[in-house]
Amino acid sequence: MAGGVVYVGSSDGKVYALDAGTGTLKWSYTTGNGIDYSSPAVAGGVVYVGSNDGKVYALRTATGTLKWSYPIGGPLVYSSPAVANGVVYVGSNDGKVYALDAGTGAFKWSYATGGPLVYSSPAVANGVVYVGSNDGKLYALDATSGACLWSAFTGSEIGSSPAIVNGKVYIGSKAGGLYAYSIH
Repeated sequence: MAGGVVYVGSSDGKVYALDAGTGTLKWSYTTGNGIDYSSPAVAGGVVYVGSNDGKVYALRTATGTLKWSYPIGGPLVYSSPAVANGVVYVGSNDGKVYALDAGTGAFKWSYATGGPLVYSSPAVANGVVYVGSNDGKLYALDATSGACLWSAFTGSEIGSSPAIVNGKVYIGSKAGGLYAYSIH
């Protein structure tokens, strides 16, 4: 939700913008397939969302018109985009994390994790992108270059998204544990 508007993706392939107070439809935009997993992110008058057509979409919040779209790897996008400092970060079903220019959709970099899928949604803090992969690792990537700063194995695949609180990054894994790592 941003500016009194709720943005939601749907399995019918549409992104909906609804007035938060009344529920009245402001606009909708149809992507190439369902939006079953990726939650929209809003920044700078643009809503960003991943679709099951394998693309990330940038839509103008005021009108719902397409600003840009970019194909990222596999046919599904489970990851929700994170936007920081003019860059959109998102995981893909090709095992990579992508960085795209928020204004133009231009490719900046990608990083291949050790697994075939990235369900986790990135979190960004202090110039570092934190994201889990189904290879069981939490990755800390340089937000500018995509270089891996460090990774940590949790024992099993990661489908959850990291949370950053008080200098620590927290993430759960299918091994049944919650892991905390210092980000300093």
